[in-house]
Amino acid sequence: MADIEEILQVERIEKDIYRGGAFESFLQRTFGGQVAGQALVSATRTVDDSYTVHSLHGYFLRPGNPDIPAVFLVDRIRDGRSFCTRRVTGIQNGEAIFTMSASFHVGGDEGIEHQDRMPPAPDPESLPDRADSESDDDSSVLKEWQNFDLRVVPRDEMVTNPYLAAQQRVWFRYRHRLPDDQTIHVCTLAYMSDMTLLGSSKVPHPGIEPQAASLDHAMWFMRPFRADEWLLYDQNSPSAGGGRALTQGRIFDRDGRLVAAVTQEGLSRTGRQMPADQHARHDR
Repeated sequence: MADIEEILQVERIEKDIYRGGAFESFLQRTFGGQVAGQALVSATRTVDDSYTVHSLHGYFLRPGNPDIPAVFLVDRIRDGRSFCTRRVTGIQNGEAIFTMSASFHVGGDEGIEHQDRMPPAPDPESLPDRADSESDDDSSVLKEWQNFDLRVVPRDEMVTNPYLAAQQRVWFRYRHRLPDDQTIHVCTLAYMSDMTLLGSSKVPHPGIEPQAASLDHAMWFMRPFRADEWLLYDQNSPSAGGGRALTQGRIFDRDGRLVAAVTQEGLSRTGRQMPADQHARHDR
């Protein structure tokens, strides 16, 4: 499989127009994290280095074809002294498959500071590496994401909140050393953040496999981090109904620093089968 640096290496084909590569995939549709990551890289190429991304809000409009590249059109919405805003549209075959707004903040600002505490979790090294799993349920995930180390915290080792409807925790990291450039780590985490999150909505419903696909995705970046070091993805799903599930995630580094937060709504439909060629990609 392609490494993440290759996946995120978009090509400039004209001012504010970029093209992302197409890569071998075991999924029927382009992985949403790939589209979001390439869109974010495209946006960062149009912003001065003194600004860093602090939030993104994206909508998955159509399933992407993993066999062909996507083109990303960047609109420079605003360039201010403290914030810059970009809007990115991902296109395949003349149709928009993804749209995203991203906001960038100049470095050096100071203000109040606080954060939630990281929930308790066993050390990631004490959990089994899914790459060693022979489960059929894991096979497509492991083939697609073999460069990522994902370790789900077992239910009997989780300290749960009784007021939350669905909870899941996952340690994850990129398996190989990445450059020190923080932009690479941010865009890699944008890719990783689409992994496993929608699966948290299935925790209260064992044995049920709904049609699942990301519908929209929002992310906030709070503190610097490395995507090639262990991060704890604390996930919950506060509500599911009407064929959709809302999911949320907080991402902590191993020192307990809250580095990012994610909110995603996804399709979680049951009782209606789609034709084989229209199946949305499945999150696990």
